[in-house]
Amino acid sequence: MCPVTGQPDFAGIQIRYIPDQLCIETKSLKFYLASYRNTRSFNEEITNRILEDLVKACAPRRMIVNGKFSPRGGISVSVEAEFPDSLSVPPAPPNA
Repeated sequence: MCPVTGQPDFAGIQIRYIPDQLCIETKSLKFYLASYRNTRSFNEEITNRILEDLVKACAPRRMIVNGKFSPRGGISVSVEAEFPDSLSVPPAPPNA
């Protein structure tokens, strides 16, 4: 739901990950995502929270969560969050 107006908000969530020791059960994931049905929050916050929660739950090698949100005020939003954060990974040294 929109945190300002309280109107319904709709999104498609795509989760891609490379598991390590654990994986996510589909039914549990479905119930988890349904818990956001009446949550008032901004699109970026929802996407980042999903990533953080799933990383805590299964400690993957890599995970990308992409949220494609319906237009609000004529503007559609697509948010991508990834683990490990590509900005926090130091660049590879140049070949000398």
